[in-house]
Amino acid sequence: MNNTALLNLMRLTSPSLPIGAFAYSQGLEFACDQQWVVNEKTALDWIAGLMRNSQTYLDIPILMRLYKAWQTDSYDSIKYWSTFLRASRESQELRDEDQYLGKALSKLLIDLNVQQASKIVDKPYLTYITAFALASVNWKVSYHDCCMGYCWAWCENQVNAAIKLIPLGQTAGQKMISSLISEIPAAIETASVLSDEDIGSTAVGLGIASANHETQYSRLFRS
Repeated sequence: MNNTALLNLMRLTSPSLPIGAFAYSQGLEFACDQQWVVNEKTALDWIAGLMRNSQTYLDIPILMRLYKAWQTDSYDSIKYWSTFLRASRESQELRDEDQYLGKALSKLLIDLNVQQASKIVDKPYLTYITAFALASVNWKVSYHDCCMGYCWAWCENQVNAAIKLIPLGQTAGQKMISSLISEIPAAIETASVLSDEDIGSTAVGLGIASANHETQYSRLFRS
């Protein structure tokens, strides 16, 4: 990857990217409230479990397909896989997060002269991954590095949420990050060989936690 592409990938995955990803816990706040997640070990089990069983079989393979669709400006394929992903979200909260982040990133891309983003910014099927794939293609981030960057950003956001919620120290967070980093290549490899018919996941715990978080009495994270 050339230096410019690397720097753009770092920008795209930075917590300081002004799209508000830090405001969401994806059900982790309810899991902590119910004491399903109470320490470093259980937090790692939760996050790694979602990486292996949800991200690997849903988000990552769809990201791969959307990346290829943006390469050829195949808007039918972009619409199909974005709609598929949106329909696969287990709760209203997760669908709203996907659309909010997708719209925020699309608006940012328009401001950064990525004009293709104007074609999706108001579409009802828009997701975060739709815009993430577009940014990666436009900034010449490679297919593999796009997937690596997306997984890294997702893991880091979940770990940061766990640090705030349990709470945990920064060293515990870095230990979790080290463990999750070792899982990312395998997740991408598995996702890369899935057929279209094999895409999809059932994360019952995530669905329950996210749906209950929508009405949780006291919250740090957005619903």
